[in-house]
This record gives sequence, C-alpha cells and structure tokens, in this order.
Amino acid sequence: MKIQYLWVIFTCMSFVAQAQHAKEEQAIDKVLSEFHQAAADANAKLYLNLLTDDAIFLGTDGTERWTKTQFTDFVLPYFNQGKGWVYIAKERNVSLLSQHKVAFFDEVLENKKYGYCRGSGVLVQTDQGWKISQYNLTLLVPNDIVEQVTETIQTYQKTQ
Repeated sequence: MKIQYLWVIFTCMSFVAQAQHAKEEQAIDKVLSEFHQAAADANAKLYLNLLTDDAIFLGTDGTERWTKTQFTDFVLPYFNQGKGWVYIAKERNVSLLSQHKVAFFDEVLENKKYGYCRGSGVLVQTDQGWKISQYNLTLLVPNDIVEQVTETIQTYQKTQ
C-alpha cells in the first residue's frame, strides 16, 4: 500500500514539474519573440529592457562584442530614427537548467538582408522575469561554400 501511495505522489510531482517546465519555456519564448518584435518596431525601451544590465551582445562581425552600454550606443541612433531590423524566428530550441533559473537557446532566424541566421544565447530568471544575458547572432554558411567564404574573409582581412 505504501508503494502505491509513493507512486501516486511521484506521478503527481512529475506532472507538476513538467507543467512548470512548459510554463518557463513559454515565458522564454515570449521574451525572445518580444525582443525581435521590439527590434522590428524600433522600440528601444522594450528591446534594451529585455537584456540584463550585464548583458553581452555578439554581432555578426568579429569586432562586435558589446556590453549592454555599448550595444545601447549602437542601437539608439537607428531606433531613434524609427529604423529597426526584422528577424523572424523560424525555429527555436530552449533548454532549462536546474531549478529553472538559467536557460540557453538557439533559434534559426530569417532576415531580408542576411537570409538565414542563427541566434543563440543565455537567459536568466530575474526579479523582473526572464532576461537575455547573452545573445549571439551568426550567419549560417552552407558547408559547400564555406571555403569560398573563408577565402573572401581572409582576403578582406589582409587589406585591413
């Protein structure tokens, strides 16, 4: 009889944990979607507020490793003119770490200028909800042309 009670308790706890996990994944998905929509709308306040104070943004150029302050300085001139950028999430994967305080993600994005890109990063649970602690934007290069792309980059770097 005790084993049956333990089984019922364990099963209930498992359902609760799964529900909490799904709830957190939905909250993270919402933050990332709001991040991209705020960029498209050139909404600096929302966009930057979705980043932690110590956030790091890694852009597509090798020189683009920005603190939140540096990234703000990059973003504001565009957003203040009403110019944002549109990245549409086509696929997103979220992984939660223990106790649902940290999550990492990767997403395939579509952009009119760059085609398909990958965003990846880390979110942390704060008193204000989930916030992006690191975002890394990369271009997706097909393996069949990676040597050409690499040669082009190396040629460019020699001229700098």
